[in-house]
Amino acid sequence: MTARVIAITGAFGVLGSAVAKAAAEQGARLALIDFAEAAPPGTPSGDDVLVLGGVDLTEANSASAAVDAAADRFGGLDVLLNIAGGFSWEKLEGGDWNTWHRLFLMNVQTASNTCRAAIPHLRRSVDGRIVNVGANGALKASLGMGAYAASKAGVHSLTQALSEELKADGVTVNAVLPSIIDTPANRKDMPKADFATWVAPRDLAAVMLFLASEDARAVTGALIPVTGRV
Repeated sequence: MTARVIAITGAFGVLGSAVAKAAAEQGARLALIDFAEAAPPGTPSGDDVLVLGGVDLTEANSASAAVDAAADRFGGLDVLLNIAGGFSWEKLEGGDWNTWHRLFLMNVQTASNTCRAAIPHLRRSVDGRIVNVGANGALKASLGMGAYAASKAGVHSLTQALSEELKADGVTVNAVLPSIIDTPANRKDMPKADFATWVAPRDLAAVMLFLASEDARAVTGALIPVTGRV
């Protein structure tokens, strides 16, 4: 990762923070993009870090401005890691019709907006990379997971279609498909679960950074399960 320029969306969340810290430790230059205004304590800082808070990635112009700012700051862009997204458990009957639209915006629209903005910059990189975050649960939706699974399935299709679109440019596009990520929110929601079987954010970060590396040039269009022992 030394000197590679990486834009991370959803960078202030649990997974985004883990990826940012791991990438910084490996010498990457980072643009940390999030809808939240303020970065959490422990966020990487310094001359090799650009922090962009308050960015609404569901708006194409905002996404483009953030990605362009990253490329302007560091003289280019090598990697886009799309971590921004959202989750909601809700059955269709009795549920809010807007949940489907909201999750589409949070999971699919944010990724498509940032990908579109990043493509011109990534084409100029020697090893351009896009890594999206899908969901293992989108391969077969369970009770109450319809809207979430549908939106993440959209991320899977975006990944596959874009990988074909960018093959000739040497830009790879892949997605990781985690099961349950070990976060404070998930522990609170499922207090009786065996947390040791879940996916640690640092372990998911390691897979994402491999896909973002120069060594992963032969991998594109892949949907890679990262499921721990769930």
